[in-house]
Amino acid sequence: MNTARDLAIVALDLAQDQRVEQGELSLALAAAEVFDLLDAGALALAEDRITPNAQAPTGDRLLDEAATALVRQEPYESVEDWLWRRGRGLSAAYVADLEQAGTRPRGPRFSLRAAPAAPVDAAARQRAEGRWTSHEPLLTALGAAAGVGLDEKDDTEDADGTADGSEALTDDTAATVLAALGNAVMELEAVRQRRAIEDAAFDNVWRGF
Repeated sequence: MNTARDLAIVALDLAQDQRVEQGELSLALAAAEVFDLLDAGALALAEDRITPNAQAPTGDRLLDEAATALVRQEPYESVEDWLWRRGRGLSAAYVADLEQAGTRPRGPRFSLRAAPAAPVDAAARQRAEGRWTSHEPLLTALGAAAGVGLDEKDDTEDADGTADGSEALTDDTAATVLAALGNAVMELEAVRQRRAIEDAAFDNVWRGF
């Protein structure tokens, strides 16, 4: 199961009526890669530290790249540090990879680049759509962190009564990764707000106020 690629398809293709910010999506993709590499046995978590295992090909170029990028010296790297380091420009990398694989996003509303209408690889889209429309907890939680909400046509609550499915993820490992992602997204928003305030103050000074 490739959660990172499914998240990219959801954000770039399925959620066509929503604007997805590069920063949040990049952080969420980096978190999704942690889950994919956990499934592949390429890493384990020791509390909030990522401990790499013997590297083996995953069959996915970007995941293999992520595995190669793991810090392999103690005290290793925290999940949140990984999100910031690996996440830099990651959404652009997935856009390029999906385009190359023929899974190009159809809509021009994504801020990374405008893409003309194009058919999406049917099998990849069907898999991602199935997970998304069934409100699969992990993909839903990652999508929510990236700023992608549930389709308005779908029920807004999952079977457990939650809006994004995150409450269904009770595993300590999942909770650790999603908590780090939540912290990173909040920090990113705080940085944006500080920059906006600083830019507004500069504009006022420039205008003589």
